[in-house]
Amino acid sequence: MKRSLLILLTTMLLAAGGDRSEAAKRKKDPRITQAVTKALDFLAREQRRQGYWEANGGQYRVAMTALSGNAMLCEGSTSTRGRYAKNIRLAVDYLVEMANPDTGLIGFKDDYHYTYGHGFSMLFLSQVYGEEEDAIRREQLKKVLTKAVEFSALAQTSRGGWGYVSAKDQPNFDEGSTCITQVQGLRACRNAGIPVPGEVIDAAKKYIRDCMTADGGVQYSIRGGGPRAPITAAAVAAMFNAGDYESDQITKMLKYCERNIDNSRSGAQFFGHWHYAHYYYAQVKYRLGDEIWDKYFDEISKMLLDNQTASGAWKEGHIGEVYTTAINATILQLDNGYLPIYQR
Repeated sequence: MKRSLLILLTTMLLAAGGDRSEAAKRKKDPRITQAVTKALDFLAREQRRQGYWEANGGQYRVAMTALSGNAMLCEGSTSTRGRYAKNIRLAVDYLVEMANPDTGLIGFKDDYHYTYGHGFSMLFLSQVYGEEEDAIRREQLKKVLTKAVEFSALAQTSRGGWGYVSAKDQPNFDEGSTCITQVQGLRACRNAGIPVPGEVIDAAKKYIRDCMTADGGVQYSIRGGGPRAPITAAAVAAMFNAGDYESDQITKMLKYCERNIDNSRSGAQFFGHWHYAHYYYAQVKYRLGDEIWDKYFDEISKMLLDNQTASGAWKEGHIGEVYTTAINATILQLDNGYLPIYQR
């Protein structure tokens, strides 16, 4: 019995550290390492003194801050250690300051897309919370995240989705991509030990299934809008985070993504929301195992390296360089295995 218990405990410990050790064993192309460093250094230069990043026209400060901070966490830096510790710490300070202690919203109420920033902030801050060593800061983050979860739960529509703003501010409006952001943020909080009502996640999973079309695509909204490849890829990633890996719906969604995303990587032909699609699709491919991931990563990394500018940024898309650079840097670092939300 003792020997069996020892074997079981050893297996569990190896599994817990498997992501990071396997990534360490894999020899990464030095060009990718250099590209990531250039990208993160670009983001470090773009961070404002107050701790935030922003998209074109000064937009989406909360979302850009969370995405950029997350990309730096993927490198292995934390709020206290590593090359980007100061940047991460400033980003945390900014988002904590943006958290409304009464409502729980992380962001600006007058931002007409505030659920994006709120969801990405839950994801980022929960990853920081899991590694935070300072007891006072840890308690502060716990309060912020607990209230943030409460806000998301109250912002959910009666059908289980979310819109650009809370259902209280815009009743009966939902939109697929914001739903995905909330699901992943909530799952990241739950993984970090923050209580998340199971019925909120269950309702969101049902919403995603209800948005599916016969061919496996996920529509813009539960009311229609047609299937969209980026939202479908994001939906698969969210369902994986929610523990659904093998249902018939997942199989159909994956086949839809294979038809509409896998065939879009040749050349530099970027479709609408290409970077958003691959931010989530990369997470899906990584979770499907080394054989699938290695093939995908070989192709996607070559495309990204070919399109990176001398500054370290990527310039495609209308949202801005910070957005595309944060997303692409995250894709290139997924197999580092530092963040629990992205681990297998």
